[in-house]
Amino acid sequence: MKNFQIIKALSSSSAVASITKDTSVMFIAGGTNLVDLMKKNVVAPDKLIDINALDLKKIEFLNGKVSIGALAKNSQVAEDQSIKEKLPLLALALAAGASQQIRHMATVGGNMLQRTRCPYFYNTDMPCNKRVPKSGCGAIGGTNRMAAVFGTSDSCIAVHPSDMCVALAALDATVLVEGPKGKRQINFTDFHRLPGNTPEKDNTLEIRELITSIEIPDNNFTKNVHYLKVRDRSSYAFALVSVAVALELKNNVISNAKLAMGGVAHKPWRLTETEDFLKGKTASEDIFKQAGKLGMKGARGYGDNDFKLTLGANAITEALTIAASK
Repeated sequence: MKNFQIIKALSSSSAVASITKDTSVMFIAGGTNLVDLMKKNVVAPDKLIDINALDLKKIEFLNGKVSIGALAKNSQVAEDQSIKEKLPLLALALAAGASQQIRHMATVGGNMLQRTRCPYFYNTDMPCNKRVPKSGCGAIGGTNRMAAVFGTSDSCIAVHPSDMCVALAALDATVLVEGPKGKRQINFTDFHRLPGNTPEKDNTLEIRELITSIEIPDNNFTKNVHYLKVRDRSSYAFALVSVAVALELKNNVISNAKLAMGGVAHKPWRLTETEDFLKGKTASEDIFKQAGKLGMKGARGYGDNDFKLTLGANAITEALTIAASK
C-alpha cells in the first residue's frame, strides 16, 4: 500500500468540493472494502476524504417512504425495530451479509459501492478488464465458479457481491446523490451497471458524486418475505446464488410480487417477468416451480458455474415457498 493523505470533511458540500479539486481522491467511511483494495494495490488513491463526520446516519420514516442515510451502519439498519417491522426483507438481507464485526463498520453507501470479489480482479498479476481495461478477462476460460450467468459480456463475467442491494432492488429503492452539479435521484435498479464494453464502471455515479441516502417507498411487504442465501459455508461467505422475495397474499392468491437475485450478475438482478407471471396466481408448489424456471430464462453458464442454472431455479422456488408459508 502506498502512502496517502487523509482529510476530514465536515459537510457534504466540502466533501464534494475536495473531490472536485483533485480527482485522485476517494471517499472513505467504514473502509471495509476500500482498505482491502488498497492493501492489494488494486486501487491506490493519493488522498482519502473521511466522510464519517457528515450528518448522513439517520433512519427516518417520512410520509410515504423510509429514508436511510448513506453513513448508517449495516448493523444499525438491520437491528432497527421499525425496519424489522416495516421492511423485514431489508433486515433479513443485511443480517445475511458478511460477519457481525464487518456489519458494525460497513455503511449503507459503502455496501452499494463495494467492488466484485472476483479472484482475477484482486490478483494484480492476472488479467482483468475491470482493473486494467483492455487487459482481458481471466475468468472467461479460467476459474469461474462464482461468476455471473446473466448480463455478461466478452469483457467481464464478475458478479456484484452485496446482499443488501438485492433487497433494495426488489423494494424499488431510490438513490439520492450530491455532486458539483447539485442533487439528483437514481432508481436503484439503474444505479449499478452491466459490464458491456466498460466493466471498470460499476455504477452510474459521476466521478465527483457522493451518495447521501436511499429512499424506499411504503409497501405492504411486511409478512410474506424471505431472503435466501446459498453459499459454501454459513459463516462469512459471499452468495453463490441469493433470492429476495416479497409477496402480498390474500386468500392464498398473489396480488403483488417482487423478486431479485444476487450472485448471478454484475448488478442485483430483478426478475420482473417472473413477478408478472406470479401476480393473480394461487400460491402452490407447481406455480413456484414454474416461476423458478422462468426466472432463469436466458441464463448462461461458463463451465465451473454451470451448476447455477439449476441452483438458481431451485433457489427461486424455495424462497417463494418459504415466503408464502409465513
